[in-house]
Formats: sequence, C-alpha cells, structure tokens
Amino acid sequence: MSNSYHSHRRRRKSAAGRLGLAGAVTGVVGIAAVAAGIVYFRPDGDAGGGRPSLASQGETGVQSTAPLPKTGPPVNFTTPEGYGYGLAAVKAGTDRQPLGATEAPPSGTTYAYADYVLTNSQRRPVLLDFPADLFMPKSQVPADAQDRCMPQPGIPDDLCTLPNHSKITARLGGSKAPVDDDGDQMMPAGATYLVRIATDLPVKDGLPAGDLKMYVWNARYTSDRKGVEIAFP
Repeated sequence: MSNSYHSHRRRRKSAAGRLGLAGAVTGVVGIAAVAAGIVYFRPDGDAGGGRPSLASQGETGVQSTAPLPKTGPPVNFTTPEGYGYGLAAVKAGTDRQPLGATEAPPSGTTYAYADYVLTNSQRRPVLLDFPADLFMPKSQVPADAQDRCMPQPGIPDDLCTLPNHSKITARLGGSKAPVDDDGDQMMPAGATYLVRIATDLPVKDGLPAGDLKMYVWNARYTSDRKGVEIAFP
C-alpha cells in the first residue's frame, strides 16, 4: 500500500478535532522498513531564513528488519500547538544516491545526507513533522551552488543549508505508519521513525562526514531564534 505525506513546512489546520481518527494507534518494540516514504522539499529561501514549503510524495519501500540504530543524545521540542517531538542523530555522510535512484551528480561532486530518529514523545497523535536541517561549510559547496546554500538564524556563520528533502526510511520500535486525518499526516502516539535528510544539490566529493551538522533552527521549535544542534554519536 502506498501513501504520500506532507511536510511540516506547510500551513497547518487547527489542531482541535483532528486527533480522533488516529487516537488508538500506538507503537511496540522492534524495527521494520517503512511501508511508505515521506519527503519534503526545502527551496532556496532567503538569507534571512525564508521558510521552506510544501512536501512532495515519497516512494513505497520494501519491508525488512534491522537493528535499532545507535544515536547521539536525544533532544526534545514542543511546538506552539503542543505537539512534542524527540530527535536523535544517527550518522552523516555523502553518497551519490542517498535516497535511491537519483540523477547522478557531476564529476567531482556527491550528495550529503544525515540519518536521525524522530519520535512522537506524547501519548496522543501529533502532526508528522521534520524539524531538522542539514548544514555544511560553505567552502564545501561547489561555486555554482554557493548562492543557494543559505545561512540561518542561530547557526554558526561558516555553515549553510542547501535545498534538501527528507524521507522516512524505517519504522522503529514496531511503530505504525503515519495515518491520514482529514488531509494531514499524523504520527501515532509514541511512534518512532528513522528519517534521512539529503541535499538536492551536490557538495564537493571530499566533504568529510565530520563537517556535516544537523540543527533545528525554525522558530516553531526554538522561540529564542537559537539553533539547537542534534549531535551525532
């Protein structure tokens, strides 16, 4: 079964009254690959931190099992609507096809990606959201793409974020897939997913994994306009 899901960057409807359809869904223990991918796209934005936009649909995956990944320290966030999320970084790196079949990058370049665990930290469904952004040194971005690698509020000045998209690659802890509630995708209570964020534009082939950083900077999560790093193990 294939489902397509929408990004947290979209405008949300009122939270009231949307939780009934998903309220009984809970997570268990184990790990299985996602039955449906979830993708959102981040456009250029402006240097002042223009907000990314609507998601596109993802690809249906093949179910399999895998061990629970080792993570860095989890960080919890709460939105103004009261949705709670936990994020924990798994790993970062580069790959010419970080999300499967994609257009091959030019010679001497590759794509950057990071994996993290996303958890609904509440005992009720919450809106499916992808709070994290992937950052790299601007010096590691090819010259023809540097004007699209944007700084963001509260992030070190030498780092920027390229247009990117995120996809759920596995359901962890026996978690159920997101459910549709009147056009919104909701994470069941306690659900935990493995998410991969990958750049849409290439980076230099020699970019070290250690130079890649993951931050949550959007004002929905960090009201003091201070970026919060999600540290890798």
